[in-house]
Amino acid sequence: MSELTPELERKLGHAVERMPAFPRSVQRVLELTRNINCPPKEIVGVIEKDPVMTMKIFKVINSAYYNLPNKITSVGQSVVYLGINTVKNLALGFAAVGILPRTTTAGFDVQRYLLHSLVVAGVARHLGQLFARDELEPGDCYVAGLLHDFGKIVLAQFLPAEFSEAMRYSTEQGIPLHDAESRIIGIDHGVVGAMLAHRWTFPVELVDCIRDHHNPQVQSALLDCLRTADQIVRLRGVGDSGNPWRTGEAAIAPHRFGDDLDAVIDRMGALDKIVDEAMVFAQVAHE
Repeated sequence: MSELTPELERKLGHAVERMPAFPRSVQRVLELTRNINCPPKEIVGVIEKDPVMTMKIFKVINSAYYNLPNKITSVGQSVVYLGINTVKNLALGFAAVGILPRTTTAGFDVQRYLLHSLVVAGVARHLGQLFARDELEPGDCYVAGLLHDFGKIVLAQFLPAEFSEAMRYSTEQGIPLHDAESRIIGIDHGVVGAMLAHRWTFPVELVDCIRDHHNPQVQSALLDCLRTADQIVRLRGVGDSGNPWRTGEAAIAPHRFGDDLDAVIDRMGALDKIVDEAMVFAQVAHE
């Protein structure tokens, strides 16, 4: 990445400031769930204070996808049936969707971006459970997967001409989008996303993960799971992050998962369940 010019730094700072605030209630839920000794009723109490969030959670949980024996009518019941992490992830996802624009002038498909991010989140969480449970909390993988590309939304909204040119350059040159962003804009979406996450006062580890997810010099179990989840979802063509799979692309974390992504997918089981869950969520989120 090129060094930021004062003009670019000013533009990006202005763009990040114009993004909506992340709901404080969901930030509080994330804070509480990081404490394994936190009573679930305290988390439930925070969610219940947001009636719109609560109703959307009920819509997803009472959908045919979950096929629960009884209709859920309280957040407490939701936790009993699905667990606090699932309810937390639903709240986080609805908050993120509420910040997304419907469209952008950059020609960036926000709905396909959302599906990509939701599935990356689900795959990253599953990889964390299977391959790194002793090193991290799988729920952190979900959060990172959902938010890692949010910098693209900032660029698509507030630097649309430059972002469109970066997407075009990426396609024409057959290079990753983040490389094209660095050449055309002078910064990649990971750094922009980290600026936004910092403004939203997210934990330092999450801010660093978002910033460094395209920096191969930085390694961690969380980054391994996030990067490989992104590769798997792009390989299978689910949604669109503006960065399609390139033929011959090498597995990004062979030291943990091996160099055969299809074998990793086989180990995980079919992706259909994760994709179906994401599609149900995306549908309810926009009702």
